[in-house]
Amino acid sequence: MAIDKGYRFAIGFEDAFTQGLVMVGEVSPDTEYQSREDRAAGRATRQRVDEISGKRQWKVTVTDPSETKAKRASFEITLLADVQPVPTTSEVLPGMRPIELEGLTAEPKVAGQGEFKYQSYMFRATGFKAAGSVTGGKTSRSAGDASAKAA
Repeated sequence: MAIDKGYRFAIGFEDAFTQGLVMVGEVSPDTEYQSREDRAAGRATRQRVDEISGKRQWKVTVTDPSETKAKRASFEITLLADVQPVPTTSEVLPGMRPIELEGLTAEPKVAGQGEFKYQSYMFRATGFKAAGSVTGGKTSRSAGDASAKAA
């Protein structure tokens, strides 16, 4: 049985990120590449649109506290929405907030270079879960552990 390239598997947030995620920075538009000639001609940058859902793509940098390898701990997640998604949680440190995503999908991909390739995933989500669900789950526990270690 073959699975087509680009297939997206629906996955529960708790299954993918056992200790939750920490959002670093802000949500920003995922724009298409703009060549030097396009910039010189004053052409506007275009935001990417998801080919399957038809929704605009937004990107956000996150850190996975359960990842043991530092180079793999921080990565970008693509959010698919018509308008810019707004996180529902407050910052625990300047520019950092625990988040939980809804409508999460994972697309397998190969990452790395040369002989150092490894299995990775491109994660996409439809938005942020309500603030109450983050504080009641595993995310609040891991955030609490981090603040206890800092004290």
